[in-house]
Amino acid sequence: MKMKKFLSVALAAAMTAGLLAGCGSNKTDSASSESSKKDDKGSVYYLSFKPEQAEQWEAVAKAYTEETGVQVKVQTAASGTYEQTLKSEIAKKDAPTLFQVNGPVGYQNWKDYCMDLSDTDLYSWLNDKDMAIKGEDGGIYGIPYAVEGYGIIYNEEIMDKYFALDGAKASSIEEINNFEKLKEVTEDMTAKKDQLGIEGVFASTSFAPGEDWRWQTHLMNLPIYYEYQDKEVKDEKEITFEYNEEFKNIFDLYLNNSVTEPAMLGSKTVSDSMAEFALGKAAMVQNGNWAWGDISGVDGNTVKEDKIKYLPIYTGIKGEEKQGLCVGGENYFCINSEASEADQKASLDFIQWLFSSEEGKDKVTNELGFITPFNTFEDDQKPTDPLAQEVIRYMENPDLTSVSWDFQTFPSQTFKDNLGASLLEYASGNKEWNTVVTECIEDWKAEKEATAE
Repeated sequence: MKMKKFLSVALAAAMTAGLLAGCGSNKTDSASSESSKKDDKGSVYYLSFKPEQAEQWEAVAKAYTEETGVQVKVQTAASGTYEQTLKSEIAKKDAPTLFQVNGPVGYQNWKDYCMDLSDTDLYSWLNDKDMAIKGEDGGIYGIPYAVEGYGIIYNEEIMDKYFALDGAKASSIEEINNFEKLKEVTEDMTAKKDQLGIEGVFASTSFAPGEDWRWQTHLMNLPIYYEYQDKEVKDEKEITFEYNEEFKNIFDLYLNNSVTEPAMLGSKTVSDSMAEFALGKAAMVQNGNWAWGDISGVDGNTVKEDKIKYLPIYTGIKGEEKQGLCVGGENYFCINSEASEADQKASLDFIQWLFSSEEGKDKVTNELGFITPFNTFEDDQKPTDPLAQEVIRYMENPDLTSVSWDFQTFPSQTFKDNLGASLLEYASGNKEWNTVVTECIEDWKAEKEATAE
């Protein structure tokens, strides 16, 4: 009886312990479940490329968090330091979940961190799916999110003032459709700059550290584009720089008809250049449609919104009368394949919201000013800022051919930095043009070989 009673008590105790353990387990599981749900929501860390749009991206992130509760952190790399910043950030525990590459060459550097986006809505929305970056396995690892254009921005009010002068070398902007006429008009405007109330025809050719991308990348695109066209290729291990004289044509025109003397350009920034244009000190400036915010945001801006227009970058190439703006996209979204599944999903949801929801599309159009490559945008949802409208106008002109962004095939940032430094030495009178050309050709070959290893 005692043994039976003992077993009965032991069994009851075991059952009670089990119930208590079960209660405890449920409490723990419940907490874990709540934590899991919280974790499952994920978060976004976007490393942005464009300093000039830092405020806009932060506003987008805030709006998304308010709507969804998902935390979105945006960090913007300083001008010219994106690759360096990404290398530093990607190695951290809380690495970017969303980043960008600047084309096929950039993808090669980061392919180990790029998630396959083949099955996403974002990819399905592309008007031209060939724009996406494809891996050797056929997967989609980078999706362009904006089509942009650049050329020579001009102030129509100043140009019309010039055309009205006695002896003007042209009577309208339509007459300027090649380098010869652009040079003739520019040099005459320089001679008459006091009458026009300007300090120079072109804004400063910026060469402060990290500020030379308009020349070593965007301007250099022109001779490379035409070299590729001649050879019917999309990339080269070695270049001839066949059109170096044409590059020199327009570069010299910028230098010699500028607000700033060539010897002083080493301290000038892109912001300085855009401010000079915005304040009416210069009639023209080379830049892209993303520069509208820089222009309109300058205190004392005198450029009227309906008077800001584009000219193609003419260099003296045969047949350039049919040349349009330089149009393309160098910014491709990539999702970090090393991030947690929750963070990957959160990052994808964030960018898909941006390009499909009414609020997201409004911010893309009216704050970021993107001309997007997606079919989710109606005509009345496209950018209305004057530079974006100009890019669209040129793109839709059947008589003009846009210049593709072949600078995406440039070997490396080192190549571009070396070219920029070389151009500054030339501008300062410390290097012969032939040396610039020779070094450029050698650097291209060396960097292509280095990146192929």
